[in-house]
Amino acid sequence: MVLIINTTSNSNMSEILKGLLNQKKTDFDVIDTADMNISHCMGCGHCWLKNPGTCVINDDYAGIMQKIITADQLWVISDTALGFLNHKGKNVFDRILPILCIYLEFRGDQMRHILRYDKRTDIGIIYQGEANRNYLQQWLDRCTDNLDSKSLGAYPVAELKEAAKCMH
Repeated sequence: MVLIINTTSNSNMSEILKGLLNQKKTDFDVIDTADMNISHCMGCGHCWLKNPGTCVINDDYAGIMQKIITADQLWVISDTALGFLNHKGKNVFDRILPILCIYLEFRGDQMRHILRYDKRTDIGIIYQGEANRNYLQQWLDRCTDNLDSKSLGAYPVAELKEAAKCMH
């Protein structure tokens, strides 16, 4: 299943993706977060220590987290700010922390957190606005390394159809 989280106020992108994925007969779910309350990660560590796997912030992200855990692919659509994902798009990534355990292991020559669940969710970014694509791609690669998953790429909105070709 492909999970698309649109953090922009542009629901037109969601509609275009729905049309493209319906043509491909892809199983997908689109979440438009424009009217949702999603707070930023406080870095409290409760999702590791006190409530393993569960964020203590009581907002709309809890339902999203359950879908991320079971999705084959996660695509985050975000506006940009200062050449990077804006705060809404970044929140989606920051709040993924409960997927990881506090314990560490070596993967290759790098230390990584042990994953809480067996399921791996591959991740892609679609961004609207000015950004350094290479930097976003490198950042996404590092995020997916930490989650032991695959980077699906960082695509500007102008390449929405190309991103949709990667969704299956």
